[in-house]
Amino acid sequence: MISPNSLEELANLVEQDGKNVFLFVADWCGDCRYIYPALPEIEEANPEFIFIRVDRDEYMDLAKLWDVYGIPSLVVLDKGKEIGRFVNRDRKTKDQINEFLAGLK
Repeated sequence: MISPNSLEELANLVEQDGKNVFLFVADWCGDCRYIYPALPEIEEANPEFIFIRVDRDEYMDLAKLWDVYGIPSLVVLDKGKEIGRFVNRDRKTKDQINEFLAGLK
């Protein structure tokens, strides 16, 4: 999982070719901490995606721009264009995330 260190680095990832999963999280978020242990398995099950961890609090302007108000949430881009989103305030399970990503393959 990639964790950008600056807005410039994050902007470069948005424009990068390939299917990029932007996972919006925050360390204080209980539902985010719930899914953290499953992330390596999710990444392994979906090798065609590049996973990018976005700290929602650090990149609040991007979260607002992309209408990401609930976390954890996923926005998937392919060559800079949105191809899917799993954005809501609900806790997400490993199976739910894998099903969502399977629909984008």
